[in-house]
Amino acid sequence: MAEPGTRLTEPAAEPPPSQPAVASVRPGLAKEPPRLSRLVSELTGCSRREADEWIENGWISVDGVVIDRLGARVSPKAAIEIRDAASKHRSASVSILFHKPTPAGDAPAPTGRETAVGRIRGDNRWVEDDPAQRFVLAHLRGLAPAGALDASAGGMLVFTQEGSVARRLAGGDARVEKEYHVLVEGALAAGGIERLRHGLVLDGIRLRPADVSWLAENRLRIVLRQSLPRQIPRMCALLGLRVRELRCVRIGSVSLGRLPPGAWRYLRADERF
Repeated sequence: MAEPGTRLTEPAAEPPPSQPAVASVRPGLAKEPPRLSRLVSELTGCSRREADEWIENGWISVDGVVIDRLGARVSPKAAIEIRDAASKHRSASVSILFHKPTPAGDAPAPTGRETAVGRIRGDNRWVEDDPAQRFVLAHLRGLAPAGALDASAGGMLVFTQEGSVARRLAGGDARVEKEYHVLVEGALAAGGIERLRHGLVLDGIRLRPADVSWLAENRLRIVLRQSLPRQIPRMCALLGLRVRELRCVRIGSVSLGRLPPGAWRYLRADERF
């Protein structure tokens, strides 16, 4: 981290004298200068999100001029000065649990990938969430879904700024357990539970073993270690059952618990997916 007034510059590389410099873009197209946040991140080792916060707070000067506009592009030869206040402001990445309400009856459900916009606000934070964790708008920057729910499903949605969490929950080979409570209608033939547990094929893929048991009459508990589109409704349909309600109540060791529908809370320091 630079001391107050320290000017950090990147020396421009010069082509060998025997060879002319070759442009890396097609003739007639000007190469855009890099974003200031990228240069600050490279110079200090901070994250891009932190660099954006420093810029917004007016802690970054370029050639003696404070730049507080996000997305600003500057010459890589510019002298970048970073105020000492930035070194004392290292923000931690956050993950957030949101309880998506289960769509009522046969009402059409919204489609598309879930986003944090409109869902994570100061006025719908769970009243029992840890008050020591203060909500700031910077927690919304770069907040992305880690996995998804079917449009007709409710329950736990995870939004995170932490790349490792996103990869663990939504990677191509993610095997973190996800537990669902499923209200069904119809009659399950003899041996149906065993078939739900293992042996079904969807999209030409033999499904990984699942934990399946009855919670109550017409209500199943299903634990999956993979996630195919509409996997549970399609599994049930193969055995003559129709899913009336589907809710994700646990991901890994983190449970939805008493979090009310429509509310959200921060992932606690003692919780891990």
